[in-house]
Amino acid sequence: MNTLQLVETIKQIENGNILIPQGFKASGVHAGLRYSKKDIGVIFSEVPASAAAVYTQNIVQAAPINVTKESISVTGKLHGIVVNSACANACTGEQGLRDAYEMRQLTAQKFGLEDQAFAVASTGVIGEYLDMEKIKKGIDLIEITDTPEAAEDFGSAILTTDIVTKSCGYETVIDGKVVKMGGAAKGSGMIHPNMATMLGFITTDAAIEPASLQEALSAITNDTFNQITVDGDSSTNDMVLVLANGEAGNESLSKAHPEWPVFLNLLKQTSESLAKQIAKDGEGATKLIEVNVHGMDKKQDAQMMAKTIVGSNLVKTAAFGSDANWGRIIAAMGRSGVDFQPTQTTIAFGDIVVLNEGEPVQFSEEEAKAYLENKNITINVFLHDGDESGTAWGCDLTYDYVKINGSYRS
Repeated sequence: MNTLQLVETIKQIENGNILIPQGFKASGVHAGLRYSKKDIGVIFSEVPASAAAVYTQNIVQAAPINVTKESISVTGKLHGIVVNSACANACTGEQGLRDAYEMRQLTAQKFGLEDQAFAVASTGVIGEYLDMEKIKKGIDLIEITDTPEAAEDFGSAILTTDIVTKSCGYETVIDGKVVKMGGAAKGSGMIHPNMATMLGFITTDAAIEPASLQEALSAITNDTFNQITVDGDSSTNDMVLVLANGEAGNESLSKAHPEWPVFLNLLKQTSESLAKQIAKDGEGATKLIEVNVHGMDKKQDAQMMAKTIVGSNLVKTAAFGSDANWGRIIAAMGRSGVDFQPTQTTIAFGDIVVLNEGEPVQFSEEEAKAYLENKNITINVFLHDGDESGTAWGCDLTYDYVKINGSYRS
């Protein structure tokens, strides 16, 4: 089955969310960690779900990551996750670790389960302790349902500087059974995975063992979540967690399953959707930028170059100003660490070619400016070193980014 056929097997669900797969419920409440907005959320599977996760590669890692790793290591299965916003519980020492364990314990007790049945995630300001009285209050308020409103409440509870909630849903057929997958995420600033200030949660009713689910998530992460950047900073907290509860009734998936590529594509499309929503909602952003690099010998090199371009502050500010300054693009390519032939490079904004085979091209500045004023911008780079391509996503850099981050803590 080729790539196009795989894509066509996946159907996007309108207004999809983390609760479209069978057997999941959620909630989001206001506990007082934030002034008036929801700040504690829970996703819950009615049966134990296979779990897989990827984490920030920052050497400094927050307490909740350690607790989540421990929970998953016990059996590879979870009933759910509890998340708070407003406080990252990072760089908080032994007290922070105790608080993360207590947060897990309180949630497990709420549902009458063992502590290890839950993962924990936090997001917000680094270097502050959790207000455990408010955490207790919030967990006590949790009432899970499987309604769209509950999914939205969860999505709202995990936000920090985000402007909008981020969610999606897809479905496909495996072994003659309808398999659904939903996602929710947060992320707006300190975005430069591997991973970044982002939390991603994916639910599916597919049947798959933990080891195979981890293999699938690890396989698609470099092409999705690790190909977004907002500001070049990687955070201390962040993770993508996938829960698969098997309620769809398909035969357990693994590499040996004939429809394994279908499941991989389902997970990839879900992850890519969330990743692009995060990039689009970068702090102060007004535009989503996609960079495609074609014609490299190695996929990794193409991805590295694409991410360098989309992460360039000069490219990002030019996008904000709708300035077709292609010189900034080729300059970013030159410092990407990837070897290429500048004299064989073609660059285009959408379909508007501005550099052809290393030579400047006469183009309409008015037409280019009009294109760059769109909310979604594509930069295409064509080389002649191979057949591999790479894509990365980011956003423009605006005045508001400085305004938001100049007073983030205070």
